[in-house]
Amino acid sequence: MKRKYSKKPEKQKQIAKERIKVLFQQAKKVFKKDQKLADRYVKLARELAMKFKVRIPPELKRKFCKHCYSYIMPSVNARIRTRQGKVVYYCLNCKRYMRFPYIRERKAKRKK
Repeated sequence: MKRKYSKKPEKQKQIAKERIKVLFQQAKKVFKKDQKLADRYVKLARELAMKFKVRIPPELKRKFCKHCYSYIMPSVNARIRTRQGKVVYYCLNCKRYMRFPYIRERKAKRKK
């Protein structure tokens, strides 16, 4: 017997997206006082995204480490460099790298 999965209503997905944004705002506010609480907010946001099958907005994806899921604040717990068409984030908590391409952004600038 096939198992049917129910789709989440669009209103629930919209609420989840808003909540994810709020959690990242709270993480930013709390980060200087309590880094573990900021990491917890990121974890909650990820869990919400997975539960409701919602993508985390691209501007927020770079604000947490892909390996240890800690909130990233440049020059506090992460090093950020540019190298060969990529932005390289180095997390000082887990000592791992994340690379994001920025070729599209450069091409867009050239066209203008």
